[in-house]
Amino acid sequence: MRRLAALLLAGLLALGAQVAHAVQPDEVMRDPAKEARARALSRELRCMVCQNQSIDDSDAPLARDLRLLVRERIAAGDSDRQVLDFLVARFGEYVLLKPRFEPQTLLLWLLTPLTLLCGAFALWWHFRRRSRLPPQGEDEVSTLTADEQARLEKLLAARDIDPS
Repeated sequence: MRRLAALLLAGLLALGAQVAHAVQPDEVMRDPAKEARARALSRELRCMVCQNQSIDDSDAPLARDLRLLVRERIAAGDSDRQVLDFLVARFGEYVLLKPRFEPQTLLLWLLTPLTLLCGAFALWWHFRRRSRLPPQGEDEVSTLTADEQARLEKLLAARDIDPS
């Protein structure tokens, strides 16, 4: 019974986890191909109010305005690139959820791989240095001179302790 309840709960959670798109019925274009282009472009554009949400997912009034603007530009015959260029010229590079690979965004694109490489180099350096250090702990007994070893055995024998 518990297993069935757990499965039902998991199924309900999976159904509720689906993304709800904010596109209103009055925004939808009549041509399915153009509507598909508009939806694809809307998923690439950032909602300026919601910040890390696409305008396709946002209920904000500004996101609706941007969706309508995208559809207007597509209806006017603009290509996807022209629509994006128009919006970037109007709102800046920040309107794109995935910034373009350009000189001003080079650090943004390369920072993560550089950080990972630096971390890997630091780990390699650490383990390389660590392997060159003399052993510590119990192995230090073996670094005694012959005189020190004889004295230690004599002291241990006097206390009736087995040196091995």
